[in-house]
Amino acid sequence: MEIFEDAPERAYAWAQAGRGAVLATVIETWGSAPRRVGAQLAISGDGEMQGSVSGGCVEGAVVTEALEAIEDGVPRVLEYGVSDGDAFAVGLACGGTIRILVEPIGGQGMPFEVLAELVAARAARTPVAYVVRLGGSDGRIEHTGHSDRFRLDRSGLEEDGNTFVAIHNPPLRLVIVGAVHIAQALVPMAQVAGFDVVVIDPREAFGSLARFPDAQVMNDWPDAAMSTVGVDTRTAVVLLTHDPKLDDPALHVALRSDAFYVGALGSRRTHGSRVSRLEEAGFSAQQIERIAGPIGLDIGASGPPEIAVSILAQMIQSLRKP
Repeated sequence: MEIFEDAPERAYAWAQAGRGAVLATVIETWGSAPRRVGAQLAISGDGEMQGSVSGGCVEGAVVTEALEAIEDGVPRVLEYGVSDGDAFAVGLACGGTIRILVEPIGGQGMPFEVLAELVAARAARTPVAYVVRLGGSDGRIEHTGHSDRFRLDRSGLEEDGNTFVAIHNPPLRLVIVGAVHIAQALVPMAQVAGFDVVVIDPREAFGSLARFPDAQVMNDWPDAAMSTVGVDTRTAVVLLTHDPKLDDPALHVALRSDAFYVGALGSRRTHGSRVSRLEEAGFSAQQIERIAGPIGLDIGASGPPEIAVSILAQMIQSLRKP
């Protein structure tokens, strides 16, 4: 399952408890840097850490700077060259360079109220951007704009070279309706790709923890289960049952949602029948066109594992490509 990095939540808790806190964020990299832009490390006033900005290469130096930032309340930008030796120690082929923004919570750094707003948005699975000038203390939360950055999960500096945009997207989620053989292959693949997976099937013989030990399994009707889980812009919905009694209620929820991907298993003839039923139910052509059916990229897949590969590839394509 995706590891949800909770550095902002830790910093918020430490600051709220009066321990002092800093958020250190990777803002730029060159070469084979250990962590991507946007990676964060939270440091408390007594040196406790959560997260990572370099896989262990420079954390000690960052903590020293962070403790000084807590004392003087002034943010700073640090730059480190990760040597070939250190890079090899964390599994990289060569070294790199990283720049890190160190922001104390309060003082001239990130306002506590802004951090609280960020933490609340993350808890509500609301995509937000934290925008800050490197030399100032005007950090703010933005809910609109930055559409390409949100789609690509891409934090980074703006063209002025002095404004940093940190993208905070909710974890990716995959809702699978139909606990069939393809689902058994798709679940671990999707988890490796960073998706939290929910498997829905009212048939307990299919949707069991024995068949899906590492996924959340819900033995409920798809429309009820999906309403409970919630389907948002970071959710993909995959229908694998072949049964209109299960697929159609799920499609009704998915097509009225902001899911970034909706795919349904079945032949072209099956999909044609599905389209007719949806038209009779009042769905527009534009809504119906959102369905990837037949599901998956056309790679000549044969058998459940290869079909699962084609589905996952299509999901990622839908998420990342304009």
